[in-house]
Amino acid sequence: MKKLVSFLIFVLLLAFFLGSKSSQEPNEGPGVLVTKAIDGDTVEIEGGTRVRYLGVDTPETKDPRKSVECFGKEAYNKNRDIVEGKRVILEKDITDKDKYDRLLRYVYLPLPDSSLLFVNDYLIRTGFAKVLTIPPDVKFAARFLEAQTEARQQNIGLWKMC
Repeated sequence: MKKLVSFLIFVLLLAFFLGSKSSQEPNEGPGVLVTKAIDGDTVEIEGGTRVRYLGVDTPETKDPRKSVECFGKEAYNKNRDIVEGKRVILEKDITDKDKYDRLLRYVYLPLPDSSLLFVNDYLIRTGFAKVLTIPPDVKFAARFLEAQTEARQQNIGLWKMC
């Protein structure tokens, strides 16, 4: 009987761990609140932590060493409209933080129909951002390049204006 109970506990634990978050899927938990959009590719979440979107580069608006770049305000406004004041799901690739101590993450916005908007991809696909892949964080590099190619071919966003 002890062996059966031990075996059942083992099976339950195994099922729990195998059913938990896969490295291929975003965390399906309640997410974190975005309190402020900093620019087109960076947000601040509850607790004051800053999050830099992986794989994405939007024109600068906040760098004191640079002037506001073409389409920077539009990218900031789009990012703010999409995520500010909303709960998002964050997914890590390989690198946890950058040299500015910002979390590096893929960002997903839960939608009313229970689907997820992949914010990083959306910003590139709609012409608000370009691809910026820095190894080892390359999980979605091919997808992002495809999205950028589509945006350029459609001549939308920064591809049209800049």
